[in-house]
Amino acid sequence: MGCVHVGSLTTLPSDTPHIAENGENMTRSKLSRLAAIGAATLAVIGGSAAPASALSDKIVYLPGGRGYIKFHDDGDVFSVCDTKADGHGVVGRLWEVNSITHNGGTVLILTDGGDSGCGKKGYNVDDLHHYSMDISWNGDGIWYSSEWFNE
Repeated sequence: MGCVHVGSLTTLPSDTPHIAENGENMTRSKLSRLAAIGAATLAVIGGSAAPASALSDKIVYLPGGRGYIKFHDDGDVFSVCDTKADGHGVVGRLWEVNSITHNGGTVLILTDGGDSGCGKKGYNVDDLHHYSMDISWNGDGIWYSSEWFNE
């Protein structure tokens, strides 16, 4: 198929590859640029995804199967459970730190031991603070902590 002349303008048929002044195939060059733009767009979208600390159920176990502390995302409920009848209970704490001022401290203490069931209490977790749970077996006093998280 040949060139089409329209007045002083010459156009090429749509199936003809266009050659730039430097000899590069313009169709390939445009596709390369579009691919680069697409990759950059995906990187920006992927980079704006929720952080790894996004909220979900969280749990910290004591060694030896002695117990655990758990955050239940559905309802913002914390529970601490003594799972071994060894004469010692467990204690769990929730730490809260303000994301702006960095002030904070313990906002919730739960205990369990010597009874059936777990100690439970609700506490509203939000996005203005960072939270960490920790748990200790009353037999050795060593604390085991979660990573920091927020809403």
